[in-house]
Amino acid sequence: MNRVYNFNPGPAALPLEVLEQAQRAFVEYGQTGMSLMEMSHRSRIVEQLMGETEQLLIEVIGLPSGYQVLFMGGGASTQFALVPLNLLKEEKVGRYVLSGSFAEKAYQEAQTVGQTEILASSKADNWTKLPDVNPLAAGMNTAYIHITTNNTIEGSQFQEIPDTGSIPLIGDMTSDILSRRMDWTKFAMFYAAAQKNLGPAGVTAVVIRSELLKEGNERIPTIFKYGTYAQHKSLYNTPPVHAIYMTKLMLEWVVRQGGIAELEKRNTKKAGFLYEAIDASGGFYKGIVEKPFRSMMNVTWRMKDELLEKAFVVESERNGFEGLAGHRSVGGLRASAYNAVPTESCQALAGFMNDFRKRHG
Repeated sequence: MNRVYNFNPGPAALPLEVLEQAQRAFVEYGQTGMSLMEMSHRSRIVEQLMGETEQLLIEVIGLPSGYQVLFMGGGASTQFALVPLNLLKEEKVGRYVLSGSFAEKAYQEAQTVGQTEILASSKADNWTKLPDVNPLAAGMNTAYIHITTNNTIEGSQFQEIPDTGSIPLIGDMTSDILSRRMDWTKFAMFYAAAQKNLGPAGVTAVVIRSELLKEGNERIPTIFKYGTYAQHKSLYNTPPVHAIYMTKLMLEWVVRQGGIAELEKRNTKKAGFLYEAIDASGGFYKGIVEKPFRSMMNVTWRMKDELLEKAFVVESERNGFEGLAGHRSVGGLRASAYNAVPTESCQALAGFMNDFRKRHG
């Protein structure tokens, strides 16, 4: 099998060694005589898997005691609703930082639940920059502040996380979790759908302070409560067991790579190859996001017209590159270089970009 250069934005690349490890355990998990996908989620083996994966995520991030990991379904889009359902009380306001399309969707979903307010926004700049978040002035009636740390569609990323003091900071980290070091303790809660840096689609990791759990709304259905998942160790109902198993394999892979610090070095180098190809092109490629706000995970750019962009995508696919068309809502081009994308793939793409420019410029 000749594996392609996979730059898909999600579901995204997984390390070959992780795929092969999962393949070996697919038919029979351990010495159980059955696949993990056939096993009862009430079994001791699944309970142990869940506990080990939760603990491993805490250890990889390096969080102190006082945080709990919940494994849930529905992706980040479900969290857009569950955050206000659980945390937005009647007399309080949920305040949102709008930095891209998904940040705006989170805000729009919260509006259906209770009082909301835009705290800062860069929509007027067409998301080409990030709003100023230092400092964030929020009233004492603020239930929480929500921020999207990396904007998958637009290709921007907050380099500094604001300090919100006693106001709970909620982070959507779907597209950059585990990609770089940060002060995770600034967050009262953060969540990430797995299909970019954590594993396959089907599971969402929620990391929440224990004290915030106590403030959850009790007047919502049981299945929607964060407290339910915490109380039952994510086993209140049948979880996506195999996706969580794959998440455990991914976390073990992160450890073998040297942890988040080593991945950050690698990701910086990977993105550097692509941004250099853009910046050195003399305007043939034009970066969409202003330089101080560029993402390491999602590199976005445009060309002089859509016909040339389409030609770039067609020719890239012929040369073994996948997933380089921009999001359907904005067009353009995008390379998603998540943790599992090898450095060699980014080098190869930069080389292709330079060659394409020489032939079409």
